[in-house]
Amino acid sequence: MRTLDDILAISADRKGSEDIVFAGFEPPVEPDVLSEIPDHRWLDEMTRSIFQAGFNWKVVERMWPGFEEAFYGFDVGRCAMMSEDWFDELCANKAIIRYPQKIRSVQQNAVFIQEQATIHGNFGKMVGHWPSDDFAGLLDLLKKEGSRLGGTTGQYFLRFMGVDGYILSRDVTARLIAEGVIDKPPTSKSAMKAVQEAMNAWVDQSGRSLKEISRILATSCG
Repeated sequence: MRTLDDILAISADRKGSEDIVFAGFEPPVEPDVLSEIPDHRWLDEMTRSIFQAGFNWKVVERMWPGFEEAFYGFDVGRCAMMSEDWFDELCANKAIIRYPQKIRSVQQNAVFIQEQATIHGNFGKMVGHWPSDDFAGLLDLLKKEGSRLGGTTGQYFLRFMGVDGYILSRDVTARLIAEGVIDKPPTSKSAMKAVQEAMNAWVDQSGRSLKEISRILATSCG
């Protein structure tokens, strides 16, 4: 496995310079700031990420005001108590994307948020205080306890909220395979453990954030 500096040199050579590699890069949000984000915003972004998965993102963005109205600003308590009549109304609502399984995930994720808020005080505190050297564990929690938050959906959701983490895109995965960390896209717990260990090693070497490392790995291949 190459050092992160060696991989950054590959990225800089491919893109033209380190400045270009990090063009537009925004640092992760500080844990204390994440802890103060209200629960409805987490549900909002979860839902947006779920509906964007496998769909045209621009269409979702254009329709988002309709989503916010239909789900009452993603009020967590209200969404968690979604009645069957309301669910049926949502499935017929032309202001949103009428995808029943994804609509149902709003209720299921509202319950998930409530459960974590009961334990931690609010959902943001759970995420903000989660150790970055176990980001894979946070992804696993989203996959197991949330609804439709596995794979890159959960990764993009956390990225959009400003959480320090990596996205296992095609290019990042290609670099991990090239470095011998994994031999195929990681889906098993053991493969994700190997990914996390490699990421932690690069953090220790460089002092960079997981988000920075993810950018470096991605630009070394794509």
